[in-house]
Amino acid sequence: MSRSVRALALSLALTALGGPAAAAPLADGGVNLPVIPSVLAAGASCTGGSSAVAKAVPWEQRSLGLARVWRTAGGSAGGAGVTVAVVDTGVAAQAPALAGRVTAVGAADGDCVGHGTFVAGLIAAAPARQVRFAGVASGAHVLAVRGTDTRGAATAASLASGIRSAAQAGAEVIVVSPALAQGSAGLTAAVAYASKRDALVVAAAAPDPTGPATASPPPPRDYWPASDPGVLSVLDLDAKGSRPANAPSPLRADLSAPGDGVVGIGPSGKGHYIGSGASLAAAYVAGTAALVRAAHPDLTAAQTASRLTGSAYPSDVPRLDPYAAVTSVRTGTAPKDDGPQEPPVRLATDTSARTATHRALATAAAGVAVGLGVAWAAVIVRLRSRRRVGGGPELEQPEPGT
Repeated sequence: MSRSVRALALSLALTALGGPAAAAPLADGGVNLPVIPSVLAAGASCTGGSSAVAKAVPWEQRSLGLARVWRTAGGSAGGAGVTVAVVDTGVAAQAPALAGRVTAVGAADGDCVGHGTFVAGLIAAAPARQVRFAGVASGAHVLAVRGTDTRGAATAASLASGIRSAAQAGAEVIVVSPALAQGSAGLTAAVAYASKRDALVVAAAAPDPTGPATASPPPPRDYWPASDPGVLSVLDLDAKGSRPANAPSPLRADLSAPGDGVVGIGPSGKGHYIGSGASLAAAYVAGTAALVRAAHPDLTAAQTASRLTGSAYPSDVPRLDPYAAVTSVRTGTAPKDDGPQEPPVRLATDTSARTATHRALATAAAGVAVGLGVAWAAVIVRLRSRRRVGGGPELEQPEPGT
């Protein structure tokens, strides 16, 4: 394990346990950033601003080829006219990178934890001078919805309330950060309600890390609301296309995206934090969904989901390709309704499959191909089938370089 990875793991553990937000080095070793927590221990202080500014282009923006996407999708105005709801710890409306583009439901305009603001920044942070970090869809509007208590703890009831409130407020994309080990009829009903209102629900396929690594990974299992019908579930990858060996893993996932060791904003100030987890990968998918819905306003939520999965890089868990999602040419006619859905991608857990496999991922970053190998943990190996969420049309991807 590299020194940077060890430092990040220690920082996450300390932060999750209510300790100091220790600095973790970026991949280039140039700037040390504090770690954003996903929950706060009792008695821990609220997350403040960071004094460190990341001036290099973050690896996740390069791997997703966002510079190329922005040239196609309206630059800094990408996602304009689309509202993305962040169901999380709240969003700090005073964060400079989100100024003037945050509307809150109830008390969600405060963010003691900072995680919701970090997620909102990955989606919609505005570019700034001498700072190379920006949100995927910096023209989108953020709807802050509280899905947790003030310390970051979530329940099925709190998430159901948040999803329903986001849909009632007219959000076109709803990203849900917490991943629960137990769902509920109310949570499933809230997702169905959002779908009926043509809102695309994007959720973390597994929980974010909240403590020190365990000796062995927990068995893969379903998490909610990611496992509810109609939800686009997202798994996180690091710069090498891998997941932490001891990270919680789901039985199924629709997409994968950068989510480990990514750069984002804090609840105040102009500095940056670093964070890890599937919730952050879900933010990148939600931001891309905003770009797609802005560029193709005729698409329904289900068709947008199909576009995201159908244009993804082929892999064990298809990898998000924002450029293809925005620019792919639709062929054929979309069905009138969602139609039957294929079963989701499933991760094998049988004894014969308990060996790690490696899949090659090809990713374009500003026109440069970057090889990423997907290294799954011991029980995350063979995948049986792939799901298309919704009944969208087939996509024809443009030739490279177009």
